Amino acid sequence: MSEKKKRYFLPEEEIPRQWYNIQADMPNKPLPPLNPATREPLKAEDLYPIFAEELCRQELNQTDRWIDIPEEVREMYKYYRSTPLVRAYGLEKALGTPAHIYFKNESVSPMGSHKLNSALAQAYYCRKEGVTNVTTETGAGQWGASLAYAAKLFGLEAAVYQVKLSYEQKPYRRSMMQTFGAQVTPSPSMSTRAGKDILTANPNHQGSLGTAISEAIELARTTPGCKYTLGSVLSHVTLHQTVIGLEAEKQMAMAGEYPDVVVACFGGGSNFGGIAFPFLRHNILDGKTTRFVAAEPASCPKLTRGKFCYDFGDEAGYTPLLPMFSLGHNFMPPNVHAGGLRYHGAGVIVSQLLKDGLMEAVDIKQIESFDAGVLFARAEGIIPAPESCHAIAATIREAEKCKATGEEKVILFNLSGHGLIDMASYDKYLSGDLVNYSISDEQIDKNLSALK
Repeated sequence: MSEKKKRYFLPEEEIPRQWYNIQADMPNKPLPPLNPATREPLKAEDLYPIFAEELCRQELNQTDRWIDIPEEVREMYKYYRSTPLVRAYGLEKALGTPAHIYFKNESVSPMGSHKLNSALAQAYYCRKEGVTNVTTETGAGQWGASLAYAAKLFGLEAAVYQVKLSYEQKPYRRSMMQTFGAQVTPSPSMSTRAGKDILTANPNHQGSLGTAISEAIELARTTPGCKYTLGSVLSHVTLHQTVIGLEAEKQMAMAGEYPDVVVACFGGGSNFGGIAFPFLRHNILDGKTTRFVAAEPASCPKLTRGKFCYDFGDEAGYTPLLPMFSLGHNFMPPNVHAGGLRYHGAGVIVSQLLKDGLMEAVDIKQIESFDAGVLFARAEGIIPAPESCHAIAATIREAEKCKATGEEKVILFNLSGHGLIDMASYDKYLSGDLVNYSISDEQIDKNLSALK
């Protein structure tokens, strides 16, 4: 253990009182989502049948830089926030790099991931509106568990559609959701019209976040007193996650440093935006030159190989048309263990930022991600979630560049969750049974050709 202070915490009064809305500061605002029926720009009221009304307003808000965190939500944050900022001396030593590596440890939340930051907010707004039931999708189960817990705290009933592959790969996440009282259904299922149609076309469909979203939205539309909640992709979800980066700003100042590079894994964009956007505002407004790197799986490469277009956020076409980088809403991702990253598209804010060159993206193969996760675990004593392993792998790439050039850069990454319920995937890695999945250009082009 270094004699230097390794962990930085904020006092309770420094926990953020507002979320940061980067849309207010973006040089080019995201293009408007479209109503699929009219192809006209979406209005907040178009979303009222699906989401709590305040969340709809947050989704389309491009003018207010700061959004107040409801006091009841902030009181819940105090149970686990601030999360620690940690100097990764062990990883630095293992790599022999002159880089200073820090990580924001979101794995210390009660659910073991960053997802609770938005789940509490969404459940609060639903309860405030008089909603009695909430429904959602989940991949690896981190979001589903967080929503199930938040629903219980606010007196709501929760129904979760979990991607079938993850339902089978990660049974203990399913158990967590059920422990908190949620009804959990593997998706695609025969309980919705969307699920039946998908299974009729492909009886062996292993599910995707797109299929689970379709089923959850259908349930919300057909159930009185029920609203849909979402774990990533949409702008209001990323807004709630900015507590991560706002805390990290103050903690980096406590450490006497400022990041040259900010890294996070990427599925739909919530944890990446959560840590990146508060720092990115200083690039936009103050001339800082921090780089922002989104690390996605090579098996689901929407940022690095997808197409910027209007596409549905789900497989059945129930969502608005979103301007985003996409592999096509019918894309069926390979069966990688990072279930939270198996999504065909990217959030509209991140997509615009990538178009404008204000951030960058890399893809990481499955075995490289687990190589990085195991190295991190042995160096720092924390077993990361398979999703977070992608951020660690990208961080290691940056640290190796510093080693080659001798540059003493400061690298900050988001440890978005722990892997203690993902040990079956580590078992496969340690026994040599994991494989890399590749997607050909022909496969991507074929899927994208269906988009208009």
